[in-house]
Amino acid sequence: MTDGPEGSENDPCPTRRTLAAGDRFLPLWIAAAMVGGLAFGRLAPASIVGAIGGWDLPGTPVPAAIGAGLVLMMYPPLVRVRYDELPRVFRNTRLLALSLLLNWGVGPFVMLGLGLLLLRGYPELLVGLVLIGSARCIAMVLVWNELAGGSREYAAGLVAFNSLFQVAFYGIYVYTFVTIFLPAAGAPALPVPVSPALVAYSVVVFLGLPFAAGVLTRWAHRTAGRLADLDGRIGPALAPVSLGALLYTIVLLFAFQSSAILASPVEVVLVAVPLVAYFVVMFFLSFGLGRWARAEYPENAALSLTAASNNFELAITVAVAVFGITSTVALAATVGPLVEVPVLLGLVTIARYLGSHSAPRAPGEEPDRLRASRVSPEEPLPRPTAEIGGDRAR
Repeated sequence: MTDGPEGSENDPCPTRRTLAAGDRFLPLWIAAAMVGGLAFGRLAPASIVGAIGGWDLPGTPVPAAIGAGLVLMMYPPLVRVRYDELPRVFRNTRLLALSLLLNWGVGPFVMLGLGLLLLRGYPELLVGLVLIGSARCIAMVLVWNELAGGSREYAAGLVAFNSLFQVAFYGIYVYTFVTIFLPAAGAPALPVPVSPALVAYSVVVFLGLPFAAGVLTRWAHRTAGRLADLDGRIGPALAPVSLGALLYTIVLLFAFQSSAILASPVEVVLVAVPLVAYFVVMFFLSFGLGRWARAEYPENAALSLTAASNNFELAITVAVAVFGITSTVALAATVGPLVEVPVLLGLVTIARYLGSHSAPRAPGEEPDRLRASRVSPEEPLPRPTAEIGGDRAR
């Protein structure tokens, strides 16, 4: 995204700065990508659309074109994560425990409850919602966190923890919800054989590859004595890749699902309603609990956006692998990212507003947001921004 915020260079509060032009119009870019994807899917020759989506990632039903977009979208934020700071980030065990509770003890059950409340008569849509709710976010939250001015290190640590828990518990959650909880609540049971190997492979592809690339990039620049150049010049220069990859991925998602979306608008709306409610409930619940736990704004933003997001790549992979690309379950899983993108973008704006209206502090007391952004007592205060392309690492 655009390189640098508008406003004073010495403005101590990143959440009070106005977004630079590229980020200010991000909702328009996303809306244009959605409309463009639908138009491309409907108007372009079927042979062209089929050729783009005809190559799947080995071992998954996810088109390689979408997988490439997801990896490219995450690489620039991960390049700018200070990985040596991760141990310091997690010294606050209360925040770590709160994050794990929200992601694995609250989030899946909130989605299950909303599904039973609103989709009880639509078992396949309900199963698709369960697949989404049980998949905790490991990818796009890095983009939302960057836009909100959240802590890169904290967000990176949370997605790493979610990845480990996902490999261990995703299949158990889905099996328990679909075969035990749904029938107990009066909903029809559907067999959902989820392979642990498929879950692990999805995590490796969609998180492991960009994570490894980010770590290796920082290691190479540190070894060459050019880490400051990476943080101050190269990292911001890579930032437009995230915006381009995000818009590219949205175009393809809408293009590949254009027929299903336009042919089943009722099903799309039915799934969208509980999803919107879920994102909003989880964000405000998490942000409030983060405030209660005395989290500084950068940490609280990462905490709240992680809890409010989901791993739609994994949900779509499982839905397509188990039920087929044309199934109603797969349609429900696909609606996830279509709803998440605009809703999370709105929640990013709300997070920035809430961060700029923190509780008043005593005269001379340093703002919590600035304390959280310090790397070490010896280093000067970095200049964070709220956009992906911001010159935040200087």
